[in-house]
Amino acid sequence: MSFEAWIIFALFWVVFVTTPGPNAVNCITNGMTLGFRRSMIGVLAILTQATLFLLLSAFGVTALIATSETAFTVAKLVGAGFLIYLGIRGLVMAKTPVKVDERPARSIYLRAFAIATINPKSVAGYLAAFSQFVQPDVPIWDQMIVIFPTALTLTAFSYTGFTALGAGIGRAALGAVFNVWVRRVMAVCFIIYGVLLGSASGPARA
Repeated sequence: MSFEAWIIFALFWVVFVTTPGPNAVNCITNGMTLGFRRSMIGVLAILTQATLFLLLSAFGVTALIATSETAFTVAKLVGAGFLIYLGIRGLVMAKTPVKVDERPARSIYLRAFAIATINPKSVAGYLAAFSQFVQPDVPIWDQMIVIFPTALTLTAFSYTGFTALGAGIGRAALGAVFNVWVRRVMAVCFIIYGVLLGSASGPARA
């Protein structure tokens, strides 16, 4: 991968991981309710999913998923249902005081990993990155040496930033009313993402 191609790839990835979506909402919510340090477990889960998808993209598995209407439909409906469930649960629990130590690390990790994985739009996003920036005449693993650290570093910075934003909001939300309304907004975002995902007609960029 040439330096110019790397710059273009890096800019693409910045847009890809900084555009607000379910991962960002979950990071902000975790930061608000769990604090910055414990919420980094969720960022670790997102990086795990990113590593997995990068490997699948390199092996060409995402291309098969993106071209399979049945696989896309199943993933779409499961993902949409899960996001809507999280949104409704968030609305119901908005007035319930949150205990920082209520959720174990395993729960934080698995929830973040599930949110990052079930969105089938991300399949097309990773596929687009590889189809546009990987050079077919260069061995794929030679290019992955550049792609892997670039993608994972930018992903880590992005979602750490969203988590810090949530932690900042949590510290600023001294009034109970403000805290409840912010949590409601985050919950509604999950529902909106779920509805949009369920109504998607085909794979699209995350």
